Amino acid sequence: MSRQMVRPGGRSARVQASVHTAVRELEAEVGRDALTVPLVAQRAGVTPSTIYRRWGDLTELLSDVAVERLRPDTAPKDHGALAPDLAAWAEQFLDEMASPGGRAYIRDALLGDPDGTNAGQCSAYAADQVDLILARAAARGGEIPEAEIPEVETVIDRVVAPLMYRILFRPAGLDAAYARGLVAGLLGQGDR
Repeated sequence: MSRQMVRPGGRSARVQASVHTAVRELEAEVGRDALTVPLVAQRAGVTPSTIYRRWGDLTELLSDVAVERLRPDTAPKDHGALAPDLAAWAEQFLDEMASPGGRAYIRDALLGDPDGTNAGQCSAYAADQVDLILARAAARGGEIPEAEIPEVETVIDRVVAPLMYRILFRPAGLDAAYARGLVAGLLGQGDR
């Protein structure tokens, strides 16, 4: 079932917020395996048909909630230079995504995403954060030649993609040093 486009604001936003809150509360209280559409609907104060109409099924609802939970809460910290900014961001990204909760959100986001919209949104979150870091480096001027500041897609390909692959398929031995090594390799500052 294809999910409807939801209008921002108004009743639609209130319904989405109450349903998302209900999912988070019920996950904490009864566990993910006990969630059902009628249980979520009752907690959210909506009818089950509202959830089915908007999200299609429980899998797509959990996917929508996961995407919202994967949205960064804050801008990346400014450490004064590109290398430490990117390294700190990559370490934080790894820490959040590789945690048991992060992995569950990634699985949920992808599982209920038949058209790739949620995956694209999660990718956009990372790209926006990287873009901000790169824009800061360019605005500082003189830190490194502007021509040597990588493109957002290059950072996605050389830092984010390997991290996600390892998080999902080869998590053993994955640590902050690996994330820092990817950044150093990207910036030509040493071997991984």
